[in-house]
Formats: sequence, structure tokens, C-alpha cells
Amino acid sequence: MLSGTARVCGLVGFMTLVVAQIRAQDEYMSRAVKLMSETPLIDGHNDLPWQFRKQFNNQLSEVDLNTLNTTHTNIPKIKKGKLGAQFWSAYVPCDTQYKDAVRQTLEQIDVVHRMCQKYPETFRFATSSQDIMAAFKANRTASLIGVEGGHSLDSSLGTLRTFYQLGVRYLTLTHSCNTPWADNWLVDKGEPSEHNGLSDFGKHVVKEMNRLGMLIDLAHVPVQVMHQVLNLTSAPIIFSHSSAYAICKHKRNVPDDVLLKVKDNGGIVMINFYNDYVSCSPTATVSNVAGLEDVSKVPVLVAELLKRGWTDEEVKAALGNNLLRVLNATEAVRDSLAISPPVDIPIPYEEVQNPCRTRYGYPDNSSSISLSWLALLASLAACLTLREP
Repeated sequence: MLSGTARVCGLVGFMTLVVAQIRAQDEYMSRAVKLMSETPLIDGHNDLPWQFRKQFNNQLSEVDLNTLNTTHTNIPKIKKGKLGAQFWSAYVPCDTQYKDAVRQTLEQIDVVHRMCQKYPETFRFATSSQDIMAAFKANRTASLIGVEGGHSLDSSLGTLRTFYQLGVRYLTLTHSCNTPWADNWLVDKGEPSEHNGLSDFGKHVVKEMNRLGMLIDLAHVPVQVMHQVLNLTSAPIIFSHSSAYAICKHKRNVPDDVLLKVKDNGGIVMINFYNDYVSCSPTATVSNVAGLEDVSKVPVLVAELLKRGWTDEEVKAALGNNLLRVLNATEAVRDSLAISPPVDIPIPYEEVQNPCRTRYGYPDNSSSISLSWLALLASLAACLTLREP
């Protein structure tokens, strides 16, 4: 048995170790807070606007972001998490495709603008890298918009340009449904491909986004589209909320061969903290670079990176400098294409024909009798025959 002195010494040694660990953790946290005061934390994807839709039908008069506790994001959490800039997601579900996707997306864009207007002491609307830094220096959260899903365009480059004019600075090419011009990530899980990746019109979308200076987000596309876009784009791309396939083999994640292309492209992959994409299990921890209960816990994650040996410059790059670099490069491509005319080639009508779509502007082939007209004439002839005495 240990003597009383030995037990006391053992306890003292254990307590000394605990105190040293707490002190080290405090040092990591202090360093994390300092770095976050020098470089804006930029988050690539936040679904708060969709929560406004689901919970309040976008009636911000019914919402107080200072006290809202039914979402992962509110103003106290934003301030505690030192959120420097946020891409707010203008998302609408896939079942709006061919129906009212454009209207609903415009309403989601509108609710972000109204949120910034309602809380000017917290948010400042932003559309550029310069805007982000200006907001950061003014102690405001720069608020940008990303449209999550190409179905929101209704296959219209005019809609894409209008979104840009309203402040949208990235478009996720697909969500979880094929559009008339691009396949979505579920194709990699066995769902049917409709376009072998991107159609010709989909390639026009990529080129027009380059011309506009809109970030191309590949977060929900299949691997084939990842490669096609990386081969086509003149600007760096982003994955606004994806993780690494080699670590977690989920089809929403990015495989190594694509990661190498992203490096060559100068793009960025912004890690998704959803457990299934990081640890491939229902649970995860900060040590998995996940498990953040809400936006307020980001400094804990930064302290974890420092504990792992990341340098200050590496942490600053992860916080926001990488995204600023990508946005600056995309703006430079836009400026280099300033004299290029807009792409105005419409999608072929037969690729978007559906009962909710008119064909104004497209040839109506009135010189030839369509099958529907033949059917109508046949029906009239039958009626006349029946009425003969």
C-alpha cells in the first residue's frame, strides 16, 4: 500500500498536471480570440433565412434575433462566436422547381436584406471583399448571400444576372435534384443522370458566373460536374459546405483527386460541421473538427487547431483569408472580362418544356400542324360525325 505521503504527492502531481493543462488551454483560447480579432471569421453557409421561412413565414416583425432560441444562430451567439462575415443561404426546396422557385428565392434574398436593415448594429450587407473588411473594422458581421440550388434560376441567365444585381455572390449549381442543365450529387448514389454532368446550357451558366464575378459553389454536385467545372472555369471555385471524402466516405464530400484540382484552381473547401459528413456517425467532437453546437463555439474550434500545432498564419487562412483570396481572384476575373458581352443564349425550349412554362420568344412552329392540333381536329371531326342525321 502507498503511504500517506506518497498518496499526497501523487495527488499533488495530478493536480499540478490538471492546472498545467487548464493553463495551456486558456493560452490556446486567448490566442484564438486574438487571431479572430485580427482576421474575420467567414462562414460559407448558414440556413437562418430558411428558418425565418419555416418558423415565421418570413415575418421578421415576429422575430427577435436577440432572444430567438429555436435556431443555431442568434445575435448573442454571433457575437460570442466572433462571426466576421456570413454567407446567408437563399435556399428553397427542390419541389419548387418548375413552379415558384424564382419568387420564393427572391423572398429569401429579401429577408436577408430586411434582417440587415432591422439590426444595423449587428449586420452590414456586403457584396465584395472590400465590404467584408469594412464591416469587420466597424465591428459588424458582413452579410452576403448565396443561392443554394440552380433550380432557383428557372434555367434563365437573366434571372442569374438579376440575382447578382440584388447582391447574390455565389450560386450552388444544384441542390438535391437535377436541373434541366446539371446533375446533382445524388447521381453518385445511383439516381439517374440526365445530362452526363453539365449540359451545354450548364456550361453557359459557368461562363456567365465568371463574367459576373459570382462564386461557383460545387457543394451539391456529383464528381463528374466537379471535374467539368474545374476544367471550364476561369475563376477559383468554392465548396461552401462539404468535407473530405477520404476521411468520411459520404457522397456529399470531396474526393482526393478533386481536392488536388481545387488546389491547382486556387479554390477553397469550407468544411461542413454536420456529423454525417465529418465523422460518418451520428456524433462528433471538436477534435473531429465538428460537433459545434452552434455558431458561438467557433473560438473553441480555433483553440483546438492551435493545440494541434497550427501556426497563426494557417489559422488566419482558415478563418477568412482563404475566402478573401478566392473572392479577390473572382473579382479580378470579372474585371478582366468587363468588356465581354453577357451570355444571352437561352436554354432550348424542349429542355424546359412543362405545363407551367410558356414559350414566348421561342419559335412556335405555327407553319406546321402539331400533333396536338391534329388530335383536336380529329375530335371535332368525330363530334360532327355523331351529330349528322
